[in-house]
Amino acid sequence: MTAGGLAPMSAPLIRRLATLEECRKVVELEKKVWGYTDAEDVVPAPVLIVSIKRGGVLLGAFDASGDMTGFVYSMPGWKRRRPTQWSHMLGVVPDARSGGLGRALKLAQREAALAMGIDLVEWTYDPLQALNAHLNFTKLGVVVAEYEENIYGESSSPLHRGSPTDRFVAEWNLREPHVERRISAAGPLMRDASVASAPVVNPSKPGPWLEPTEGELAHTSRRVLVEVPVGFSDMQASEPDLALSWRMSTRRIFETYFSRGYRAVDFFLSREARRGHYLLAQK
Repeated sequence: MTAGGLAPMSAPLIRRLATLEECRKVVELEKKVWGYTDAEDVVPAPVLIVSIKRGGVLLGAFDASGDMTGFVYSMPGWKRRRPTQWSHMLGVVPDARSGGLGRALKLAQREAALAMGIDLVEWTYDPLQALNAHLNFTKLGVVVAEYEENIYGESSSPLHRGSPTDRFVAEWNLREPHVERRISAAGPLMRDASVASAPVVNPSKPGPWLEPTEGELAHTSRRVLVEVPVGFSDMQASEPDLALSWRMSTRRIFETYFSRGYRAVDFFLSREARRGHYLLAQK
């Protein structure tokens, strides 16, 4: 067993962090991963150390040389009288992002939460980040029914500049059979063939970058698809006006369909076509 009672994993080592010095290393990783220049955006070491002494979870990933290459941090919370963990940050250094480390950290976080008797973990993420959506839905099995407008305000991270920090609130119900199937899947997922017939409410326009459309808000199908581009961070850097158009058009679509009782239950990534599709289904 690794420190903190987590099951041993193949390289890299993932373990609980418990000292102030380790918390300081996490702060340095925050700055490296997100490029923060404003202290307001960073969770400082004193907050981290106090949080983990009172129910927070802070896990670090280490390579063979002992360097920290990633971390995940969550704090205790409540939702409708149900104890939860609110996962505030998941960070992985660029060189370690292609090997599944983000997923490994989330699975270690899941084990830590279950050991505490908690079966719900929530977090926010940008719905226009297609690769994050692929991890969250396809690999972890989250669902989403909440959309928050500009929840973090203006950020000093270059990854967030140019458009409001709108976010999905991901719900990860740790013991749900759907989640168990997603995290144990060893190969491509078999999905209901009827999904292919779901209408795309906002088919994009072709171009050097995919361009958004206003979208059809009046569909009554039990399932609908919402298109998003791949490479949104690069779009924010090189075409900020276009990125803002995607933000505002998809905000309108998601908020409208969520208000009508839909929720996001899956995501389909097409790297070659530079797009992804959320599957929204009525409850």
